[in-house]
Amino acid sequence: MSDHSASSTIVTAAMLAIGDELLSGRTKDKNIGHLADMLTLSAIDLKEVRIVADEEEAIVEALNALRARYDYVFTSGGIGPTHDDITADSVSKAFGVECIYDSEAMTLLGEMYKRREMEFTPARQRMARMPEGAKHIANPVSTAPGFIIGNVYVMAGVPQVFQAMVDNVLPTLRSGAKMLSRAVSCPYGEGDIGTLLADIQKAHPETSIGSYPRFDGKKFSTEIVVRGRDAEAMDAAAEAVSEMIAGLDRKGISANPTADA
Repeated sequence: MSDHSASSTIVTAAMLAIGDELLSGRTKDKNIGHLADMLTLSAIDLKEVRIVADEEEAIVEALNALRARYDYVFTSGGIGPTHDDITADSVSKAFGVECIYDSEAMTLLGEMYKRREMEFTPARQRMARMPEGAKHIANPVSTAPGFIIGNVYVMAGVPQVFQAMVDNVLPTLRSGAKMLSRAVSCPYGEGDIGTLLADIQKAHPETSIGSYPRFDGKKFSTEIVVRGRDAEAMDAAAEAVSEMIAGLDRKGISANPTADA
């Protein structure tokens, strides 16, 4: 593969957040946004996010669908010491392998609890369980490792631990072409530009055009952001947006209605 083709590769990912507490609202997820930010910086496209309950069938079904569709799948939650932490079992079932007490993980956890002068109970030993053949994701925060099997990266649900695991994983991933972006300030509201923007988007399919309404307390405006992997295509779309704004100016369209209007 040439350098040019390598740099234009698109790498895709999905996230599977696991836990009844996310669906009940008892826990507000902080991991999805963090992963999205980190993948964007790494030029990996997060294409889909699912949240499922602590139910084996739901986890297996979602995981098998996602891992077949995307380059990488990241999971969060369900690898703790309690009876409802069933992610390791469910991932093992999805891959058709045994869920085992990993000997290296048992040693890591056993030594950690010994240093803390705490008993390494059967419940705590559950955190050493993972699919046979899985590789570790190091956990510098609380020792209990996450794991990798196939293209699936299984990580803790606790945000501090999840973030530390993501930091360890990112340097090992294939990344795609960097997403470029260019912002264009527009004095007109979305109602004035919606149809025109849709036409520009249709004419520039290699780009993604987003519009974000703004209100500063007195005036309405729109920030238009053009994104693309090819600088030439992005610049052409941004130029078309600027020309659209100039055309509205020439027509004398009333920009910036006040809040009282």
